[in-house]
Amino acid sequence: MSLPFATTRTLKKIPRPEIASHDRPGDSWLVIDSIVYDVSTFADFHPGGAGILLEYAGKDATEAFYGLHRHDVIVKFGPRLAIGTVANESPKVVNTVGAFSQVPYAEAPQVRKGFAQLPYYRQSHEDVRNFMRQFVEENVREEATLKEETGEAPSKELVLKVAKAGIFQARLGPGPHQEYLSQLGFRLPCGITPKEFDFFHELIVTEELARTGMPGFFDGLGTGLVIGLPPVINFGHPSIKERVVREVLSGEKSICLAITEPTAGSDVAGIRTTATLDESGKYFVVNGTKKWITNGMWADYFSTLCRTPGGMTMLLIPRGEGVEAKPVRTSYSAAAGTSYITFENVRVPVSHVIGEVGQGLKVTLTNFNHERWFITSEVHALTRYVVAECIKWTNQRKVFGTPLISQPVIRQKLARMISNVEADCAWLEALTHQMMHMTYNQQAEHLAGPLGLLKFKVTRTAALVSDEAVQIFGGRGITRTGMGRVIEQFNRFYKLPSVYGGSEEIVADLGIRQAMKKMPNEKL
Repeated sequence: MSLPFATTRTLKKIPRPEIASHDRPGDSWLVIDSIVYDVSTFADFHPGGAGILLEYAGKDATEAFYGLHRHDVIVKFGPRLAIGTVANESPKVVNTVGAFSQVPYAEAPQVRKGFAQLPYYRQSHEDVRNFMRQFVEENVREEATLKEETGEAPSKELVLKVAKAGIFQARLGPGPHQEYLSQLGFRLPCGITPKEFDFFHELIVTEELARTGMPGFFDGLGTGLVIGLPPVINFGHPSIKERVVREVLSGEKSICLAITEPTAGSDVAGIRTTATLDESGKYFVVNGTKKWITNGMWADYFSTLCRTPGGMTMLLIPRGEGVEAKPVRTSYSAAAGTSYITFENVRVPVSHVIGEVGQGLKVTLTNFNHERWFITSEVHALTRYVVAECIKWTNQRKVFGTPLISQPVIRQKLARMISNVEADCAWLEALTHQMMHMTYNQQAEHLAGPLGLLKFKVTRTAALVSDEAVQIFGGRGITRTGMGRVIEQFNRFYKLPSVYGGSEEIVADLGIRQAMKKMPNEKL
């Protein structure tokens, strides 16, 4: 018999008449999905009170339980409270923790049972997906659930595991830098070589991390690295590049990108943080502030865009004297380490210039396409995860004596959600395929606009899904614990990606402006 939890106890077979005799305070048994639980002593500690447990003492509480609780409650308390199984019966609830879900539309088309393999994917992609699914369930999900709520940074133990598994490296995407990282001794997941590693491998890594449903923790676990380390790898001075890359990719230290300021968001050229050379000409002195900096609370390095006499310049600023980080309390979670950074007379060696003096804006823009693409990938995966939660809930929750799914208005809501998510998936995969067949310069020319429009579309889908999901879950959809906690968390999160990485209005306009540059002189 397959149980939803692991236990070393021997569970006996118990006939239902015997179970029915344990129906009083101090002697209370109940059945949930053919498993018998002794709740006699637990009743007084039950968060919902003893009354509801005693109401079902001696009875089958399966339907009532799943109307009030998530399945992970059984996984948590089952080993301690289970005493047996109902004679001649077996559990019917499918335990998909760590497995691929058979819930319709819960997984991307490539993963669905009975679907043909899409031409974008090879066996190595499936190997990475299988590896990531298991790794996340075994190492990430429990900590993510806890720290999304507490707002704490990922544990050092988890960071080192992620680094050792090559996941940080995979999140940096394909390119010549992967050969360089290989030469430093770093390895991608599943033994994939830098040459065969592509954007679909990275897409899968992002999707699987996002499936925890904990976006703050997802961003806390390396998003600063994804946007802060590439400038160092691609433009860093040789005297510091290798050391910093080794420290960050090994998990020993962390890095973030510090561009946005209180007075300059999408208007990158409007930044005011200054860097001026001192009298010796060996140090820049940095003064200014940065705001909404992901991972800034615990970063050891800041890839920082500054205003210099020769134009914009990016500097690698180590945490130290004159650098202060304060938390910025955003709507989604403190687990992302979002911060307000103050630089006060910070002395930075000229060797810490990333790129060339006056070329900082160019350095900044080189990673924008990739940043917007991975933000889109994360939001899309989270949105699909929320849709799956809604599909399960509408089949599980009974209202007026029938499941929610029996209501036409609910099916219409699901139809709107699913059709948008599926369309986004197809567009995301199509543009990812284009990225694989273009050089960096070709991507800048041809894909900046489409990627901007895709980001706009995906964040609009997230808004729709969040709205409909809250209506489907009702009061639970605005409650931070229990059945609707994933929905409530997503409802607090979905507006953030519509702003960071380029606001919806900016990227949508970019998409049209880029298209119009290629508009031929063609008339009706």
